[in-house]
Amino acid sequence: MPFANVVLVLLLCRASAAQFRPVSPAGETLARYFESETLRIESQCLATPNAIDNWKANRDGYRRQLQEMLGLFPFPPRQDLRPVITGKVEHENFVVEKLHFQSLPGLYVTANLYRPKQQQGPAPAILYLSGHGPVISNGISYGNKVTYQHHGAWFARNGYVCMIIDTVQLGEIQGLHHGTYKENMWWWNARGYTPAGVEAWNSIRSLDYLSTRPEVDTNRFGVTGRSGGGAYSWWVAALDDRIKVAAPVAGITDLRNHVVDGTVEGHCDCMFMVNTYRWDYAQVAALVAPRPLMIANSDRDTIFPLDGIVRVHRKVRSVYESYNAATNLALLITEGPHKDTQDLQLPVFRWFNRHLKHEEPLIEMAAIKFFKPEQLKVFDRLPADAINGRIHETFVPMANYTIPGSQTSWDDQRKEWVPGLRVKSFAGWPATSPLDLRTRSSAEHAGLRFWSMDFTSQSNVPLRLYILAAIEPKTDRPVVLHILDAPNQASSQAAPELRWDRWSAMMHAEFGDAAREERPAIESANSVTAEPNFKAMAQQIIKNHQSMAYVAPRGIGLTEWTSNETAQIQIRRRFMLLGQTLDSMRVWDIRRAVQAVRALPEFRKSAITIRAQRILAADALYASIFENAVTGLELWNLPASHRDGPDFLNVRRVLDLSQALSMAASRIKVVLHGANPEDWTYASSVANTLGWKERLAFAE
Repeated sequence: MPFANVVLVLLLCRASAAQFRPVSPAGETLARYFESETLRIESQCLATPNAIDNWKANRDGYRRQLQEMLGLFPFPPRQDLRPVITGKVEHENFVVEKLHFQSLPGLYVTANLYRPKQQQGPAPAILYLSGHGPVISNGISYGNKVTYQHHGAWFARNGYVCMIIDTVQLGEIQGLHHGTYKENMWWWNARGYTPAGVEAWNSIRSLDYLSTRPEVDTNRFGVTGRSGGGAYSWWVAALDDRIKVAAPVAGITDLRNHVVDGTVEGHCDCMFMVNTYRWDYAQVAALVAPRPLMIANSDRDTIFPLDGIVRVHRKVRSVYESYNAATNLALLITEGPHKDTQDLQLPVFRWFNRHLKHEEPLIEMAAIKFFKPEQLKVFDRLPADAINGRIHETFVPMANYTIPGSQTSWDDQRKEWVPGLRVKSFAGWPATSPLDLRTRSSAEHAGLRFWSMDFTSQSNVPLRLYILAAIEPKTDRPVVLHILDAPNQASSQAAPELRWDRWSAMMHAEFGDAAREERPAIESANSVTAEPNFKAMAQQIIKNHQSMAYVAPRGIGLTEWTSNETAQIQIRRRFMLLGQTLDSMRVWDIRRAVQAVRALPEFRKSAITIRAQRILAADALYASIFENAVTGLELWNLPASHRDGPDFLNVRRVLDLSQALSMAASRIKVVLHGANPEDWTYASSVANTLGWKERLAFAE
């Protein structure tokens, strides 16, 4: 897979597993966060004999977890493959069949099947999975199977049947691998979708097809592929015991390489599962044990660095040793970059000869390409019913919702949703720890006291809470907690005090040095002036005996890591690999801000209303579900669905925003500003049916 042309302001990746090189204090803190979260996961992955024994005892459960993280639990129905052979190409020693089948109705898999011309009985079969080697000419895609034809030819010339299949993105019918990478399709996370799951399913169905061929010995299946194809080799070998021998090439490294060292930037979404259960990648590899497995890579591969490969092998070796099958595991490291070299090819061929044919002849034959791309093309005309280009819309089923007919049925539904969210979407939340509240500054002006306090949301995530209250002490006064948004995310329809830049400028103008560090960035300060409504705000606070609190979740305001959009994408993808998302962790930050407010002596029994807008409004909505201290919500421009954000992992496999809104409104008053009531018919219907309608209001 070629490197993406990425300029990452915060994190720089050298050619071989470079460490973070942050350029700001906030960036340094983020680097420490990623390091600590990665360490937390890798330290739990096959790290001790007890851990390995536990893994072996629960192996079937772990396989199910992987299946789920690929969007494949339960497996889709195995419907008719509808295979069609569209033509043949002949060589003096082998035949290539051009074929397609449907792994799901309308999901076409185009393939070339190489078989010996003279064959005595069923032969071992190799499923070769293509990497990112597109062959496109004059707007016509010939499929990436064409790039790897020399492998199929070698296997066929040496007594194997070999089928090479196209991938979703780079096949003759082109789909998409880059949803989060560059297409802003963060809802893939919310749906629990990854193209890795489609590639795994197409591979499993390829075995189903090969099993129908009389030329194939179904007890001798092997799988290999390089780069992306190496990754897909892991998925199918881990999920399907029909694979007897595996040799992924340049298709795996560990979480540390991806998250800490930055190699995630060189990979599209097809390389990763939705990491719901917070795995390191050695756990995927271990599911192949004790079957023969060769881990192959080169020593200067910049997107599969050598140190990560060695760490994966070391952990997997312990598993093989526990099975008394150490000789079934091999580590192959050759000289060279990320390239399909002969040095890598020959040992892989030997590996299959040894374990599928039980012979080890001297390999004298090189892998050679014999055909032009157009000779191997399957379709003359692409099928009109193909869904390859939109498979991400349907591959992972969403949850179904019904209007509860009684309070009892509602309570039963809620009892499923809350733990479902905790396990499927918020498993990356840490254990609750001390807030470590510390007063930062304080000032009085216009009858108000302004003070700021630092608190710890979680390890390596320091945040700041700000309070505006009447100078005259009055305990247990109501508090309105404002969730401050980044300027580029702010809505013109929201209250101006929800924008970090406007709010911070106003505080600095009114309270001077006490709010010195809260000034907006230098580059935007000249365009931001204090809002003219401070006097009205002060009067409201004093008259209503009300207090205002403010917090900017991680990545906003003082903790902003970078304003570079490309860098932000890659930071968000790192969260994803850790079994988190940026939004899910901002929900945690909001929860911790609520806890920080309640920890102050003045507010230990205060009613807390949260104000937030757009994506942060959704984050605040979920925070209210888990924090009973929240007694009200005022939300501006709340997205109608997780399709539009936020991107919690798997959330649409549990519920959508209208169901979350119902959970909040079942307990507290919720006011939606700038919302179309037609977008919230589920929540309105539940409120009307169960008698909550006074707690769900739509404001202009």
